[in-house]
Amino acid sequence: MKSYLIIKKILVIFLFLLTITSFSQERRVLIVGKVADPLKVIKNANIINLKTNQGTFSSDNGDFRMFVKKGDSLRISSIQHLTKFIIINKNDLKNALISIRLKENIVVLDTFELKRHNLFGRLDVDSKNVPTIKKDSLLRDLMDFSKINMNVVAPEDHIDKMKPPINNVDPTAKFSGAGASVAMPFKASERLWALRKELARKKAFPFKIMSELGEKFFFEQLKIPVEKYFHFLGYCNFLGIEELHKEKKVLEIIKIFQSESKTYLEIIKKE
Repeated sequence: MKSYLIIKKILVIFLFLLTITSFSQERRVLIVGKVADPLKVIKNANIINLKTNQGTFSSDNGDFRMFVKKGDSLRISSIQHLTKFIIINKNDLKNALISIRLKENIVVLDTFELKRHNLFGRLDVDSKNVPTIKKDSLLRDLMDFSKINMNVVAPEDHIDKMKPPINNVDPTAKFSGAGASVAMPFKASERLWALRKELARKKAFPFKIMSELGEKFFFEQLKIPVEKYFHFLGYCNFLGIEELHKEKKVLEIIKIFQSESKTYLEIIKKE
């Protein structure tokens, strides 16, 4: 009987120790981490514990905190960096500190030919200098204004010819009441000219970017259908390609065309 009680006590103690051990293994501890690349700390990096689906972001100093245990897998991702996976080990738990180093994601552009041009910045002049070949003819057909009567005389534009108002400083003159005429400020004419200049630049943009990057880039490398050329430019326009062209950031425009062309081709295939 005594031996039975001794064995029972040993089993109870063993089960108690086993429960404590398993509980300690499941318990997660809080650790502090820092995310950086070879040059600087990385803020707003996304850190996710794949075992618990707990997520957080790195601070402006690249720091973050997370509950982990041995064997947990962390996924660290950031824009312009390659995603990294790490496994939590004993040393990480002992030090309660981990340092994560990410590599920059380098984008390699395909080779392209940047053509020289002698553009004047005027649509009516530049369009006449475009070589008359099959593809250019198709593009010209899409922008055909031949049916518009250019001989119609437009009403006189008083705003363009407007001069600054002359103030009457005669102290003997009578006060002008509600029936007096009001002159438009001269700055209105400047805004109108700026608007016209911007519209002219937008009209010339498709021809300029075609002349700079070449037909091979759009129709052979990106595989944009010729009849969809202007439609594709409109599709990419929300990303600010015209403003980038105005700032002469050609490489950034090429990146946008290369990335957006894939989605665009998938969309038009479904139509």
